[in-house]
Amino acid sequence: MTTQSVALPADWRDFLALTKPRVMTLVVFTGLCGLLAAPVHVNPVIGFAAILCIALGAGAAGALNQWYEADIDAQMRRTAKRPLPAGRMDRQSALHFGVGLGAFSVAMMGLFVNSLAAAILALSILFYVLVYTVWLKPRTPQNIVIGGAAGAFPPLIGWAAATGDVAPLPLLLFVLVFLWTPPHFWALALFVKTDYANAGIPMLPVVAGERATRRQIGLYTIPMAAAAVAPWPLKLTGAIYGVTAIVATAWFVVLTVRVATRSTRAEDTMRPEKRLFAFSIAYLFILFGAVVVDRWLA
Repeated sequence: MTTQSVALPADWRDFLALTKPRVMTLVVFTGLCGLLAAPVHVNPVIGFAAILCIALGAGAAGALNQWYEADIDAQMRRTAKRPLPAGRMDRQSALHFGVGLGAFSVAMMGLFVNSLAAAILALSILFYVLVYTVWLKPRTPQNIVIGGAAGAFPPLIGWAAATGDVAPLPLLLFVLVFLWTPPHFWALALFVKTDYANAGIPMLPVVAGERATRRQIGLYTIPMAAAAVAPWPLKLTGAIYGVTAIVATAWFVVLTVRVATRSTRAEDTMRPEKRLFAFSIAYLFILFGAVVVDRWLA
């Protein structure tokens, strides 16, 4: 890793960009839903502290990811304008910011919420940084399969913050996000394949080709769909969630089939892949929102 020269002084917007706020939105939402779906009353102050800690922990993971991958980001068009590759911030500042934010979020969670939630939060940060970013991503095309666990922790953290333990429902939500991650991320990778190839990242479309990636998207959607619907027949949720999950998952499957059955890249800016990627984000918002609505209206 080389040291970037600082062309411009970093300001608060650059530190905010280090936290990957768009990614953080989904992380915070799934964590909040995990907390609200718990069958207990949560003190609003404790609840706010828990969600703030989840947000800070996610921001810390994002900052440390960008610190470690600054050279890679500089080679990719979609990431070249981030604070480090653009030269607006030095690496040491990003490292200190990420470590400090992570340590503060875990300590605050332990002091104001409970030790189990703090432990899972710490595990999620370390998993994203050490297992996914440092170990898996530069070495194997299966990086996002295993590394997807990092983004699946928030509902567990939210539930643990509310109850002090874990239960079948948040564990199943963890599995849902874990299985959702490969179709979601490989859809993105299909239309930014050149970026990953230029940076030397062995994403599945680069290593195995588009056809194999499309097939894997279809295969992973099958257990994901089962995990999405399972809480209803297992009586962990009611009909509101069940019907919502069936309808939303059916559309996810339709989009997946369209992607999986395309044999070549047509001159249409890869619209099926982009539609699947866009809907996959909305899909988690829909399902996790339905979990909360089902819980409060049941």
